[in-house]
Amino acid sequence: MFRIRKILDNTSISNRDTIEQVREILKKQFPSARKEELVKISLQLNDPMKYNYRSILFVVENSLGKVKAFAMLLHMPDIKIAYLELISTAPGKTGGGIGSALYEYIREECLLLGVRGLFFECAVDDSTIISDETILKQNIARMKFYERYGVYPIINNIYASPVNVGDQDLYYLMMDTLGQEKPIDLKLGHKIVRAILERKYGDLISKSQISEVVRSFKDEYFICRAPKYIRKPVTSKVALKEREKIILVVNEGHDIHHVQELGYVEAPVRIPIILEALDKTGLFLRIQPKHVSDKLLKQVHLGAYVDYLRRACEIIEPGKSIYPIVFPLRNMARPPKDIELQVGYYALDTFTPLNANAYKAARGAVDCAVTAADAVINGTHIAYALVRPPGHHAERRTLGGFCYFNSAAVAAHHLSSFGKVAVLDVDFHHGNGTQDIFYERRDVLTISIHGDPKFAYPHFAGFKDECGEKEGEGFNINYPLAQNTTPEQYRRTLISALKQISKFTPSYLVICLGLDTAKSDPTGTWSNEAKDFKEMGRLIGALKIQTLVVQEGGYRTQTLGENAGNFFEGLWSGFVG
Repeated sequence: MFRIRKILDNTSISNRDTIEQVREILKKQFPSARKEELVKISLQLNDPMKYNYRSILFVVENSLGKVKAFAMLLHMPDIKIAYLELISTAPGKTGGGIGSALYEYIREECLLLGVRGLFFECAVDDSTIISDETILKQNIARMKFYERYGVYPIINNIYASPVNVGDQDLYYLMMDTLGQEKPIDLKLGHKIVRAILERKYGDLISKSQISEVVRSFKDEYFICRAPKYIRKPVTSKVALKEREKIILVVNEGHDIHHVQELGYVEAPVRIPIILEALDKTGLFLRIQPKHVSDKLLKQVHLGAYVDYLRRACEIIEPGKSIYPIVFPLRNMARPPKDIELQVGYYALDTFTPLNANAYKAARGAVDCAVTAADAVINGTHIAYALVRPPGHHAERRTLGGFCYFNSAAVAAHHLSSFGKVAVLDVDFHHGNGTQDIFYERRDVLTISIHGDPKFAYPHFAGFKDECGEKEGEGFNINYPLAQNTTPEQYRRTLISALKQISKFTPSYLVICLGLDTAKSDPTGTWSNEAKDFKEMGRLIGALKIQTLVVQEGGYRTQTLGENAGNFFEGLWSGFVG
């Protein structure tokens, strides 16, 4: 089994190790590659402005993280094309369909990027030019591979002419239309060819040579060579297949946590209501959660806090809930010995209970969120952890706001091993727990749009001037909004937040989905309706960042399902549509 993973930066240890494996493959497969080209891989990922294109490294790796193949895609949004700079399997790993799977994956990505075409170079297969029979055979094999997808060289130009007299290392410019029927006219064609040559070879080819090649393209539209080896392509169109499905992971054991007390709105009925609405969309593919070790959980939450929750819930009498009655903040080093008295040592408020099933339900929510995160790491566009209890109020060492473990934060921390992460909290209440956990980190950008803490829970966090500390300074952004914020005002704020996320260029996006911004929600004061949630989802999806959604609040059961369904329809259409 293998997975295909996108790498957009080299900030994590895992990504740096993967990039080094890619360099080793390059050295073995292309012994003549310049040292500058090997170093350039990291530079391209980290500084797109310098090269005037955005680089995306795709790696095929096994369950142990061993790279079996890779490709480097250059996205040039100003001319709406993508350029496949490199694609290679590891030595001795050409079989097994890895190359095909990788190329098909890249075609899907290009479709999502909205480009007019995918361009790349392929060595010439002309026997009058290539005298070495072994090399000619290799070149023909490559051309056959691309012809399977209906991809051919652009003809009637001198692109494949030698730079220096006697050169036999020559390449056609190939065009994959991705099954789109709109042709490339000459004006756009000249822009494309010039951009490729200048951005790729500006330091190797003179401006006059570049201009000469550009002028050689004279046809009214780009024309490709007729099929030479395969008369009927396997497919020329791009199908998104299962990757367009939203992976759904449900905390099936959530209903054991049922606090039947007046005013406790975080009820089990929330999950089946949302599920019923999701089933109607046809967008979801459900998978089962896998158990996550305590090691990962304790990288996010204080170990003593995790152990206390498990121990306390094990000894609490079934059917009974305990609440904090003392808060030993003046002497944190000497907590009470009694389990019930210790609650205040790990609590933010007086209305979040501990009971026999709180730990089990919260632990299951973590398993679901991390399982969904793994689906995203493995290539899924969007995954949804439908869980309760919620988690975004749980700080590193405290529970509160119906939250025990911060499922979204654990998942975001897990994702951060594979690239930068942005967390966007759209719950009505500030995500104080997520802010607390990542407040000193720069690899995880945390953004929260919420009711001003002057009137909304948690009251002590979520102010605009809380911007992060130490390495994390500037990587925490709060948007506290007024009590009577309108849907239009909310939408404008969301757009501002999404601009911050785009600027951060994360590999992954985690959405803390609170549906309590809805009209008449018992815990909120805003008035978002189904159409507003759909637009919210569309705007987020349009970022086209691999996205994990983790369920947080939302308590008006009359509209909960409708709002959830509309959000995901918008998210899917923004990303894939």
